[in-house]
Parts: sequence; C-alpha cells; structure tokens
Amino acid sequence: MEGDRSKWRTSEDARATGHRGALIGPNAILQLLPQIERIGGEARVVQMLAEAGVFEVPDGTQMIPEGDAARLHQVLRRDEPDLAPELAAWAGRATAEYILAHRIPRPAQLILKGLPAPLAARALSSAIRKHAWTFAGSGAFTAISPWRFDIAHNPIVQGEHSDVPLCHWHAAVFEHLYRKLVHPRARCRETACCALPGHSTCQFELTLASR
Repeated sequence: MEGDRSKWRTSEDARATGHRGALIGPNAILQLLPQIERIGGEARVVQMLAEAGVFEVPDGTQMIPEGDAARLHQVLRRDEPDLAPELAAWAGRATAEYILAHRIPRPAQLILKGLPAPLAARALSSAIRKHAWTFAGSGAFTAISPWRFDIAHNPIVQGEHSDVPLCHWHAAVFEHLYRKLVHPRARCRETACCALPGHSTCQFELTLASR
C-alpha cells in the first residue's frame, strides 16, 4: 500500500533520492541506549544523544533517519573507543532478540531450527536480504552466499577512517540470529569495512566454530 511505502522505505528508495531522507530501523539507536546508560547513567545517554544531534528518542514504531543512528554510533566510537566494540555488540545481540521476539513468527523459527544448518542458513539469509533496509539504510546489501554478506556504502560508518573493522553492531545481529536459528556455534566476523582504506564495502563472513 502507498501509505506503507511512505513509512517503510527501502534502501532502493533512499538511493533513488540521493540518500536524502534515507531511513533505518529504530533499533539502531534504541538498543544502543541501554548500553550507554550501563557505563554512564542517564546523564551520559542525554549527553551522547545531544552530541549526535538526536533530540528525540525514537518510539520504535517507525523507521528513523539513518543519519541520526550513524552519528550516535560514531559519537560512541569517538568518546569510548575501548568500550565501543563491546557495547555495539551487546546492542546488536539485543536487536537480534527483538527481531526474534517481534519479527520472525514462532512457527517459522521452529522450522528453521529443525533444518540442517546449510538449509537453515539459506532460508535465513533470504529473509535477511528481503528486510535489509531495516539495518543497511541507504547502503546496498548483498547476500553473496548464505554465509557471506556485503553492505556497500554502509551509512553507519560512512566517512569514518579506521585501521580495524568497525561494524560490531551488524556482526552481532547476524551472529546472534544464526546462533539461534541455524547453529549454536555460528560466528560472524567482519573481514572488510567501509572505514578501512581502499574499501567501499563492509563484508561479513559467518562460520561454524569448532567445539
């Protein structure tokens, strides 16, 4: 329906308008706030939101400007460089838990859990691809295989420069979903990042860890 498209825009919509008004899922902010509060209390949350130029906390009912989420993640990495990877990963796992609780029907989860890992990974990667705009925003998501994902021009790290990959939130979302629905030993590693010199794509590789 046209009303839905105006509210739930896809990454293709965002690119068609030159990224103006590009949107991303509210959990990109909402699940990060409890982690910031954990290290600095409510005052630190208010401070970081203000530094990021986010003056209204999302209510979780609709998509949000991707720039708001990107700036908050970037403020966290700037102000808490040692803690940021861990906090973003916790936020990613909480985002995955939200998806499991509210976005993937219980019967579908039971079916995935009952499938062999290769088949479950294929089905889950297809579902992730169809809903990629919720976490990739104006970035271009590609499922290279059921075990490898790329996000070109990832807005959460766009314009940043780093010697190491920065997308701990994304990696944690993928890993936790795969652990819950594909195999408990699933691991996700970001092998390349838009923030690394010479890269325009964030690359995520999922594997099954040895016991």
